[in-house]
Amino acid sequence: MDAFSNELDVSKQVRTTEPAEVNREVDRIFLNLYPKSSTYMLDRAFSDVDRLYRGEFAGYQPCNTAYHDIQHVLEVTLAMARLIDGYERSRIGVEPVDAKLFQLGIVTALFHDCGYIVRDQDGPERNGAEFTLTHVSRGSQFLKEYLPKLGMADLAQVASDLIHFTGYERPVATIQVPGLIYRLLGNLLGSADIIAQMADRCYLEKCRDRLYPEFLAGGLTQRRKPDGSVELVYASGADLVHKTPSFYTGATKRLDGDLEGVHGLVEKHFGGQNLYLEELHKNIDFARSIAHETDASILKRKPPETLPVVES
Repeated sequence: MDAFSNELDVSKQVRTTEPAEVNREVDRIFLNLYPKSSTYMLDRAFSDVDRLYRGEFAGYQPCNTAYHDIQHVLEVTLAMARLIDGYERSRIGVEPVDAKLFQLGIVTALFHDCGYIVRDQDGPERNGAEFTLTHVSRGSQFLKEYLPKLGMADLAQVASDLIHFTGYERPVATIQVPGLIYRLLGNLLGSADIIAQMADRCYLEKCRDRLYPEFLAGGLTQRRKPDGSVELVYASGADLVHKTPSFYTGATKRLDGDLEGVHGLVEKHFGGQNLYLEELHKNIDFARSIAHETDASILKRKPPETLPVVES
């Protein structure tokens, strides 16, 4: 398969490097579920997130985190739409996700990692990865301010809470939402974030070449132990790849436990298959198979370049 394949989603039909393509597919899913609804709000949010990551949003600099880029955001958003679709197509006797809640879920997915985007007030020469440990709270504040601009002021607080289902600043069980349907949305969002990134065709290459530098900038490559000594967590990008299967073990517990196993709902969307888990398992199995490689140089796929070119 050529490099173009690295831009495609798990169905091999949608380029997740192109906001307009993902926008069209999400609109299609939305209108199939709610044929009398307008896509205006979704289209506005897609346009705004594209502008934000390009550096065309007032008060914000262009995205400079190569792992947490626009492709990641679009992959998660597409997975979120498919999960909601799967829920709606499989539910019997439980509360529906109506059009407004669908929109809430998509908008929150689109901006779930906006806390990595450097604000002008953060100062010059900053890398978004420096905010790794606080990016969810930064995104939460963004959503509080942004949703009223979409005409969704009544859901601004809910959105700012839902975004925490994608992070680790708060234990999932402690996140306060106004009802079970909102907890479902949070579980879907947190699940979409995990399965979409780990199913990416270039996931292992991105871990080695993009996520490790972000961890380094964010201070996640080592941790301080209770006795004051420092423990090395990831020695290199290759080491991060080698430890990916162990990470997935923890992610599986989060998916099946904290997030209540809702990732399985996507099977209804795909007619019985879970394409995300299929691709995810290919990545994890390959990571296990190259555990003996000291530098992970066997990984040859080239992820798409999505960061805006910034003129000096």
